[in-house]
Amino acid sequence: MSTETTRQLFQLQELDTEIEQKEQSLASKTGQLGNREALDAAMQKVSGGQKHLEDLKRQRHDAEWQVDDVLSKIKAAEEQLYGGKVTNPKELSSLQHEINTLKSRSSELQDKALGAIELVEVAEKSVAAANAEYKAAEEDWHRQQKQLAGDIEQLKVSLDELKPERAQLAGQIDVSVVALYKKIKQQKKQAVARVEQGICRACRISLSASALQRARSGQPVQCGTCGRILYIP
Repeated sequence: MSTETTRQLFQLQELDTEIEQKEQSLASKTGQLGNREALDAAMQKVSGGQKHLEDLKRQRHDAEWQVDDVLSKIKAAEEQLYGGKVTNPKELSSLQHEINTLKSRSSELQDKALGAIELVEVAEKSVAAANAEYKAAEEDWHRQQKQLAGDIEQLKVSLDELKPERAQLAGQIDVSVVALYKKIKQQKKQAVARVEQGICRACRISLSASALQRARSGQPVQCGTCGRILYIP
């Protein structure tokens, strides 16, 4: 193995690392493309809020109907009480008691109706906010999808350029050396280690003088500690 070969191996490793990173990024971005999970969650929030609002509106309508019904009964009873047709003291007393009871009930129902109105107003604001959030999420989603599509296209173009370059470089290296490189790479991921100031930068162990001499002479030297191919720039 010449020093030129170790330099080529180091370049091959850098290309492999770049290709792997771009392939991982491509897979990640492809998985994100068309993913509507966040958008669907925002829509579910809108749908849930609208359903809750409709329930509250029905409750408000029922409460208002009950108030109107009691007020109608009070009006009818007062017309009887003050219309002059009923003269029996006992009946008049009974009517007055009924009116009092109905007014008390009316007060309770009006409080209930006001509470229902307030809940509807709060729910309407909540639905409006959820709709605004969904609109913002939708716009953001479209922007992200456009960005992802662009990124994916760029990654594909880059990989289409890097892979032939990698194949050409690998073809310039002895097949037995490439086989050794692949074997070490499968075991350790990083097959080639730079040597700086007499230290293997992969395991950070100082190399012996003899190992450094053999590496400089172009012999196929592997680090005695981590087993990686040594590259002296």
